[in-house]
Amino acid sequence: MIELLRQHRWALDLLDIFLVSVVIYRLLIIVKGTKAAQMLIGLGVLLTASLASRYLELFTIDWIVQSFWAQIVIAMLVLFQPEIRRALAHIGEAQFFTSFTKAEELKSLEEIVRAAVSLSNRKIGALIVIERDTSLKDFVEVGTFLDARVSKELLLSIFHPTSPIHDGAVIIKGNRIAAAGCFLPITLSSELSKALGTRHRAGIGLTEETDAVAIIVSEELGTISMALDGRLETKIDMGTLRDMLTDIFTVLKGKK
Repeated sequence: MIELLRQHRWALDLLDIFLVSVVIYRLLIIVKGTKAAQMLIGLGVLLTASLASRYLELFTIDWIVQSFWAQIVIAMLVLFQPEIRRALAHIGEAQFFTSFTKAEELKSLEEIVRAAVSLSNRKIGALIVIERDTSLKDFVEVGTFLDARVSKELLLSIFHPTSPIHDGAVIIKGNRIAAAGCFLPITLSSELSKALGTRHRAGIGLTEETDAVAIIVSEELGTISMALDGRLETKIDMGTLRDMLTDIFTVLKGKK
């Protein structure tokens, strides 16, 4: 097979172009809507300045730009650290065999939905994070360790304004509440509405770096939102929330 491909060089060239296109496309999808997109535009401006300075023989500008390119690798690692970490996490998330969600985890999802709706009706702010493939161990360690079964009543008590651990995120792993009062990274995206509070920005920030799902209940409006892959879905009702979580966490038998 390999020898046959070598005899048809044009086929290898097409394969090469296709693979490069896929890689570039995936990179653009990852950085879309993040600060990396603006940084890439800035790098494009610098590249244009470099070419223009050489053509116009602007030696000082050319020297400055060339000095910057000499450190471009380090600069890319520093500037794109969150995006690189997110990309590697997405690569590590690939699964070749899907598994069925346990009945207990399905019950936990229903408890989460009921708790979110109840919190919404009472206008009690909340941030509930559900772990998927990417480990949230680092965030669990800075919170209050619980390791308790997921229940509507426990979630309501955690986020009650009088609770000492209400001002933080609850992290759920499987059918267990791993920790509460956890601090999450805040998104720095300038495209988000200024009306969004810290809870919403923390939920989005975490999902920019991991594959976790964040459910946010607004204290001011009582609305329910969900953050996933750095995107925020707002004004979700009970049925929609249940359907979204079911689509994300379950694999039905016979479903292709």
